[in-house]
Amino acid sequence: MDNNQVKLKRAISSETFIFLFIFLGFFFTLGFIMGGVNMINTLIGTAYQLLMDTVFYILAAAVVAGAVSSLLSEFGVIALINKVLSPLMRPIYGLPGAASMGIIATYVSDNPAILPLANDKNFRRYFKKYQLPALTNLGTAFGMGLIVTAFIIGIPAPSGHSFVLAAVIGNLGAIIGSFVSTRLMLRHTSKVYGTAEYCDPADKDTLEITNDFRVVRDGNVGLRAINSLLEGGKLGVTLGFDIIPGVLIICTLVLMLTNGPSSAGIYTGEAFQGVAFFPWVGEKLSFILKLLFGFTSAEAVAVPITALGAAGAAIGLIPKLVEAGKATGVDIAVFTAMCMCWSGYLSTHVAMMDSLKARELTGHAILSHTIGGISAGVAAHLLYKGILLLSSIL
Repeated sequence: MDNNQVKLKRAISSETFIFLFIFLGFFFTLGFIMGGVNMINTLIGTAYQLLMDTVFYILAAAVVAGAVSSLLSEFGVIALINKVLSPLMRPIYGLPGAASMGIIATYVSDNPAILPLANDKNFRRYFKKYQLPALTNLGTAFGMGLIVTAFIIGIPAPSGHSFVLAAVIGNLGAIIGSFVSTRLMLRHTSKVYGTAEYCDPADKDTLEITNDFRVVRDGNVGLRAINSLLEGGKLGVTLGFDIIPGVLIICTLVLMLTNGPSSAGIYTGEAFQGVAFFPWVGEKLSFILKLLFGFTSAEAVAVPITALGAAGAAIGLIPKLVEAGKATGVDIAVFTAMCMCWSGYLSTHVAMMDSLKARELTGHAILSHTIGGISAGVAAHLLYKGILLLSSIL
């Protein structure tokens, strides 16, 4: 069937009534708990705050990342990294060595920092069509890694010891989670696209997808550098605006399902309040979660669940848990792994997959990353317990 053919349904069908039931039921429930006016004010206020504090931050990061990545690709740095790291990246992740640039970009910034790279021709030429969507999973697994790690290391432990070891183990857990998530995604995309077609198939007269040549801009070195910076930054602006709908819509709903009322226990209509549905689910599943992650207390479940929507909000919960004695070293290792690996993927995956022109694969990307984040937490738990056991023996 022609992909451009319009798909038709009856104007009014059973789907219409099912949708109305779910849509009205969802918002009626939120309004019943929070109050109708408070719900609307929180909905709009949260979206506004996300626009001002999150989207424009990501936009700035995307502009800078786009400019830098364009400069690196213009002068062959990405080609060098691809050649050097391909022997490592291909067997581990099933991706070209150039994908390591995405790891670095997202680790020092946030998940969408990988998008300017993925839209750069000199970067894309190393990837086959089935590999490119997996960059969403790979990049997200390292998103905000530096921020999360630095924040957790700075938390004072009641015993006087630092959480450096726990943070390092958490990073190792996130790496394991990234492997699981990326490989699961590649397994699916290879079935959808096959493994032969490149992202940008070369014309007969070009050399865009060979490893021996790269496309460069006209002009001398200085002019090429300036043009690559400006064009890369311009691409970052486009990508930054492209993610606005996904971040505002998805993240607002996730936060309203994650957060609770104000500190006074009442709803005031302020931004970032919610019905605390995800923490409630986590508490009900606390027995299984403690078995998997070794959590010291049931309250610790709130951290990885909050990380589904925003890693920054999740790590903000940790100091109070540590102070109250409800989180110890093993918890910190698991928090680091899951906050890094998940890093708000529910609120960014939709926009990222849309930017990569693979919106239809969003569901599988989310499923793969859910499994990857759980794997990261379990790995951090087992690694931490294993190191403690080894140190006690030695």
